[in-house]
Amino acid sequence: MSKQCYFTGKKTSFGNTITRSGAAISTGGFGLKTTGVNRRTFKPNLHKMTILVDGKPVRTTVSAKAIKSGLVVKPLKRKYGYTRLQKEQGAA
Repeated sequence: MSKQCYFTGKKTSFGNTITRSGAAISTGGFGLKTTGVNRRTFKPNLHKMTILVDGKPVRTTVSAKAIKSGLVVKPLKRKYGYTRLQKEQGAA
């Protein structure tokens, strides 16, 4: 399973951390100088969940934004929560 959201496609992105030293010109210094640039990763807030996909429960990775926005539909945990019509469809 990839570390990517099933709905939004969010995945790990990359960027830099920039370290600077020196005092700003406005405070009487000579300005900020870059002393180091390092690679870093930005990881999305992903959760492994069992969701309904085409009416069947599937365990996938979903971002928190997809959960909050209502894209995720969870299956019922207990059979007695189903209506009579749903039970008849499941038996057929």
